[in-house]
Amino acid sequence: MKQIKKRLLLFVAVLAMVLPLVTFAKPTTATTVSAATTSKNITVTDEAGAKVTVPKNSKRIAVVGIWPFSAVVTTFFNSADRLVYMPEASMTAAKNGLLGELYPNITKVKTVNDNGGSTINTEELKKSDPDIVFYPAENPKVKQQLTQAGFNAVGVSVGKWKGNTIETLNNWYGLLSKLYPNRQNRAKVVKNYSDKMYARVQKQVKTIPASKRKSVFILHQYTASTITSGGKASFAAYWAKAIGAKNVANTAGKGNAMPVNAEQVYKWNPQVILVTNFTTAQPSDLYNNKIGNTDWSKVQAVKNKQVYKMPLGMYRSYTPGVDTPLTLMWAAKTVYPSKFKNVNMVQEAKTYYKKAFNVTLTTKQAKAIFNPTSAAGKSATSTN
Repeated sequence: MKQIKKRLLLFVAVLAMVLPLVTFAKPTTATTVSAATTSKNITVTDEAGAKVTVPKNSKRIAVVGIWPFSAVVTTFFNSADRLVYMPEASMTAAKNGLLGELYPNITKVKTVNDNGGSTINTEELKKSDPDIVFYPAENPKVKQQLTQAGFNAVGVSVGKWKGNTIETLNNWYGLLSKLYPNRQNRAKVVKNYSDKMYARVQKQVKTIPASKRKSVFILHQYTASTITSGGKASFAAYWAKAIGAKNVANTAGKGNAMPVNAEQVYKWNPQVILVTNFTTAQPSDLYNNKIGNTDWSKVQAVKNKQVYKMPLGMYRSYTPGVDTPLTLMWAAKTVYPSKFKNVNMVQEAKTYYKKAFNVTLTTKQAKAIFNPTSAAGKSATSTN
């Protein structure tokens, strides 16, 4: 009997030691798991190389300075509902391109003239109460201004990939995928399509000998007093190289919006001129010398009627943007039509929009991409 009592007391003593461990250990484990799964923030490395922590699934998005990025955000979510603040120049493109037509809610977003991101009115920005603010990664002063004002600032780079519009676009969608990991498929689809489009173009142009590569001048901005283009390591340089052509302005210096003069253009005498949507100028303005005192009749591209307005779908296509893969094929076909005679750009646009964004374009909408009006050139006085 005494032996049984001793064993019973020993069992009770052991139970008394074990129960607290069981009782308190389980809630601790549950709390740890809960904290990991219900964390309200996410930390990523942005394109300025900084680790940034922002709210998970941020629902209120502001864009300052990076003009093409509002369209990228919209197509990433297939909705403009998360945008609360964007540059005025982005809105001009949206209203005069497909973005405003396909996503009409974007026209309700608050806009501001931010001078390409160099001027940020933080008090005005606060009124929009953004969860996250995308800013130009190349401008640390803007980041400082935003963070000091209490905003969650995420850097988006325009120049990190040295003018390579395909790589830039792929990384923009990639950045959004890191911030919104449940939507990674969009970035994968766009990257896959972009890479395939690039490969298709390279297959046709890689065999063009250096002596046969056409000279191209990209007219970035054109007014009565200003002519700008892109030099080395610019978007212009990338477009020319990617389609097997020569960017004549490479010899003039660097920059996406580099001032040049008429005498330089006469000397370069390009075979093809591509006119961006950062200017209201149309090919007819060069054919008929309608702007300023520049006599374009001296240039062989004008003599041979080889001046073309660049596409405008979701945004101005000179920069990286939603339509970059289409712009690449369009530029290649425009400069070397015989090598791409079987390419139908209207069908290419329909296929791309459907595969990448699940948007069904009408034939009229697809054609409009390649026949932009002058209106988008207004309020567009930046390199963005």
